Amino acid sequence: MKIVVVCAVVIAVMLIGGCSSGESYVKAGYDFTRLDKIAIVDVQGDISGEPAKNQIADFFGMELLKKGFEPVERAQVQTLLKEQQFQTSGLTSQDGAAKAGRILNVPAVLVVNIPNFGEQMSMTAKMIDVENAGILWMGSGSGKTQKTLSTIFGAAAGAGAGAAAGAAVGGKDSTVIGGVAGGVLGGVAGHELSAQKAEKAQQVIKKICKGLPGKLPK
Repeated sequence: MKIVVVCAVVIAVMLIGGCSSGESYVKAGYDFTRLDKIAIVDVQGDISGEPAKNQIADFFGMELLKKGFEPVERAQVQTLLKEQQFQTSGLTSQDGAAKAGRILNVPAVLVVNIPNFGEQMSMTAKMIDVENAGILWMGSGSGKTQKTLSTIFGAAAGAGAGAAAGAAVGGKDSTVIGGVAGGVLGGVAGHELSAQKAEKAQQVIKKICKGLPGKLPK
């Protein structure tokens, strides 16, 4: 059992963290100081649940605040569009997003797309001019979360418990079998890593938004 735990710690140290990267491009010659409010109209792709989508939108909102803009949060946007009977399915196109921006009375909107949101995470973001539906800024980023301590320690705890149970029942072979089975079950139990995913997503978003021009004070 001690060997299982020691191996788990070594693996955890090797896998924890993961890297992240991001880049972005702006429309040449555009004056970003003209912008004040920017509505985060939607978060699309491989992510489900309104709380999770709103959290991703809030991370982008934080970066917009750092740049001097006033973000309109996604949750508020969804409520306002619903009141105007706007079909949110229309947000998948630039023209639809721009139309939503006109309803919201903002000069620009932000749409986020997340193709992957597992251990390998990737996302893109577009800032769209409400007036003509053109792209003002576009960024992309990715990150790898890997397995973390909660997953590894969950597997280690399960393996230890399984090994102990196997030894009590039937000797060395049963100990090995019990340890393997317990490790699998423990790993599954420790795989709920919403806090770690949120942290990695925020890291990726920071790198995506690093090249976003700021709004200079008047």
